[in-house]
Amino acid sequence: MDLREGEKRFEEGVELFNAGRFFECHEAWEEVWKHRVGAEKLFLQGMIQASAALLHVERGNRTGAESLYAKARAKLDRFPDDYMGLALGEFRTAMRQFFAKALDAKSAESLHAPPKLRRICH
Repeated sequence: MDLREGEKRFEEGVELFNAGRFFECHEAWEEVWKHRVGAEKLFLQGMIQASAALLHVERGNRTGAESLYAKARAKLDRFPDDYMGLALGEFRTAMRQFFAKALDAKSAESLHAPPKLRRICH
């Protein structure tokens, strides 16, 4: 996968994430992740784990959600607030708030909308 195709698939993943299509988002980002190295690979793995954690919340798998969110957070906390064109600091805060409520919620129906990714331009 060349760089341009990878960027396109990454952006598709962002759109799928924001549409709440976490499984499809995971698949799009995983395609890119397989072809990256270093910090970018670690970042993508964290984003994949974040999307999978949200999918587990939707499916009522609290244990899976907690485990994947912890793994995602450990990776994503290493990156600056603005990274790969995303407002990552804002996203991390929204994820912390969402999971604080989600893990106390009685059911998936009582949850607030999951976080979204906001693009930034420099």
